[in-house]
Amino acid sequence: MKRFVSFIVTSFLLTSLWSPSAFAAEEKKTTDIVSNVKSAILIERDTGTVLYEKNSNEELPPASMTKIMTMLLIMEALDQGKLTWDEKIRASEYAASMGGSQIFLEPGEEMTTKEMLRGIAIGSGNDASVAMAEKIAGSEEAFVDMMNDKAKKLGLKHTFFKNTTGLPVSGHFSSAADMAIMAKELLKYEDITKFTGMYEAYLRENTDKKFWLVNTNKLVRFYPGVDGLKTGFTAEAKYCLTATAQKDGMRVIAVVFGAPTSKERNAQVTKMLDYAFAQYQTHPMFKRNQTIGQAKISKGQEKSVKAVTSEPLSLLTKKGEKTEDVKQKIVLQKNLNAPITKGDQVGTIKLIKGEKVILESPIVAGQDVKQAGWWTLYKRSFGMFTKAGK
Repeated sequence: MKRFVSFIVTSFLLTSLWSPSAFAAEEKKTTDIVSNVKSAILIERDTGTVLYEKNSNEELPPASMTKIMTMLLIMEALDQGKLTWDEKIRASEYAASMGGSQIFLEPGEEMTTKEMLRGIAIGSGNDASVAMAEKIAGSEEAFVDMMNDKAKKLGLKHTFFKNTTGLPVSGHFSSAADMAIMAKELLKYEDITKFTGMYEAYLRENTDKKFWLVNTNKLVRFYPGVDGLKTGFTAEAKYCLTATAQKDGMRVIAVVFGAPTSKERNAQVTKMLDYAFAQYQTHPMFKRNQTIGQAKISKGQEKSVKAVTSEPLSLLTKKGEKTEDVKQKIVLQKNLNAPITKGDQVGTIKLIKGEKVILESPIVAGQDVKQAGWWTLYKRSFGMFTKAGK
């Protein structure tokens, strides 16, 4: 069993942070925020605190909001160096055959990762989604397995994927709460909003097949601060949207399933965003990839690895409330053995008020640490032996 070494870093500013019961009480007062949709949820991104929900665990078809998980796995592959932005992605005949929303890829056509992601994030391209899936996993089926594995790792209990696109198929479902968690994870990668926040763009710009993309999420243009994430529509799912907006340093995520029209979908999301920004504020504490310690490594080419935050970390209060009396506790795993891959969990950071943990987040390795060769280990142990003998 892994042992842990822990140390408490200095106290941090915080006041009356709201406990889950306090938030629950707030929810009872605001149950009429959203109407005319099958389910909805509103969360603050950094803490994951639920500010409002309605039937948020109901399993429903997510339509093209499925692509939030598709984009998450693309961003992970980029972050891990398994994919580059300028890498050429070739469309197979199968990818090019996708119906529904598409960027009209021809079999054998090549686009860069950046162009494909633009086609997915702005144009909801089913063909681009499948082409990226095949590039990363070898086939759409293998990529779908990755999607479901990721869903399990995120603790999603009301989600199961059958494809990368959200095209209708029996047994393909998610929930508002699960979709919010996926969006929270995707937003760790700040570059994603450079794509989801574009209202319009072009593909094949310097050719005679120039293709204009217009974002299906109209709030990107009409609601200040909205910069994502993904719409969805099928006859079964009706109009769905997972939206995110940032204002005064606070980022929130709002999800609706099953609105009768796109206008109604946008209106209900707008009401949730207005409520969040009127009622709450965040106090940013850490950026993603901020170094907060060094984790010791056994049998590695290096003896330690940078321990960095895995996501942005903030504290949430009601509007106008001050902060005090919160401590942070960093717990680093002991006896970590090489090899270590960038992004592997090496510890945990906790924010504590009184006796209560109000926020807990993984600390991860900031870079790879390869296993040391026998000669390096010999020299290291010989050096320790000679020091002990003096």
